[in-house]
Amino acid sequence: MCKGLSQLPATCLKGAKDIKHKISHLLQKPEPQAPETKPSKDKTSTAAKKKVPSAADVEKWRQSFSHLLKSDVGRAVFSTYLQSEFSEENLKFWEACEEYRRSPPSQLQSRAKQIYQRFIEADAPNEVNLDALTRDLTKENLEEACPTCFDEAQKMIHILMEKDSYRRFLSSALLKELCQPKDTQDGGEAERAGGA
Repeated sequence: MCKGLSQLPATCLKGAKDIKHKISHLLQKPEPQAPETKPSKDKTSTAAKKKVPSAADVEKWRQSFSHLLKSDVGRAVFSTYLQSEFSEENLKFWEACEEYRRSPPSQLQSRAKQIYQRFIEADAPNEVNLDALTRDLTKENLEEACPTCFDEAQKMIHILMEKDSYRRFLSSALLKELCQPKDTQDGGEAERAGGA
């Protein structure tokens, strides 16, 4: 099926190299924090953003979407890919639902309202694509906020990501770059430059 990197046009290789550079920069660059600021509200840990995934990690991500979502590093890489598709709000919503479920009961009502306003209501800043029935059901669930009030909406977004974005992610240049052995990535570049 694949005839190797040497058969790809130079523009594809350059594009893949650029993506690899950007993702490695994102994964390794420490987030600057002013001494008086609060920690980032990003749900993916700073350590996960710095870590370069192992070949075994990447292989697990390729095997199932649930493996990808269970990995902090996997979610960071997938988030980077979703940014390129302009659909990062789906993962952010999924993560917000996971965190919400673990919230203390005293915070459920206020957090539910925040999530609804950020992701679900019409013209929300990070509006996710939900059908009207699920949107209405979720709005009704907010009246009696409980840990499961976003379950249907989260399930729909999970299915959407798994059947749509995840499948494209599996064939993306970003994931292909991460799948290559480290010496092939570095040595192959020099080889192609010398042979051109």
